[in-house]
Amino acid sequence: MTSLGTRLARAATRWRLVDSKFLHNKLQYVLQTLLAVITIMVVLLALDLVQQTVLIASLGASTFIVFAMPRSYPSRPRYMIGGYCVGTVVGCLLSFLTSALAAQTGLELRTSQIICGALATGLAFFLMVLTDTEHPPAAALALGYVLNEWQFDTVVVVLGGVTALAVVKQLFRERLMDLV
Repeated sequence: MTSLGTRLARAATRWRLVDSKFLHNKLQYVLQTLLAVITIMVVLLALDLVQQTVLIASLGASTFIVFAMPRSYPSRPRYMIGGYCVGTVVGCLLSFLTSALAAQTGLELRTSQIICGALATGLAFFLMVLTDTEHPPAAALALGYVLNEWQFDTVVVVLGGVTALAVVKQLFRERLMDLV
């Protein structure tokens, strides 16, 4: 007769409630999760100086990519930092265009933000693919810059945050495994 733990493990594998890799790498999963928590906590402590939570929320998605899928292309420094640079430049430029569009066309500011936000997302997508710097959260960042007010210090802190994620990932790259 098998133990309850063994039966639960088999059921979890069969029903895919728990990834089968977890059963063989429990400690690795826990350690990478803790590394992700500690890294994003340090970044968020620094970002607390900036009250632009919508803009920095993309760092949460980047944290997942870095620590759950460290071998994937979007987790490489080129893609993370390059994608965030593209998203930042596009988002900031189209943020400035928002007011001009509203003033020149008579559109309401919110309508202008929606139009420019869609353009920012598409343009960031296009430029990331063109420059081989694809990082999905950076497209969200471009949208966030258009839809929300931001200051220069926000840009510095967000780019510093993604750089910190890339540095921590590089420091631990030999110890990280893909969890997905």
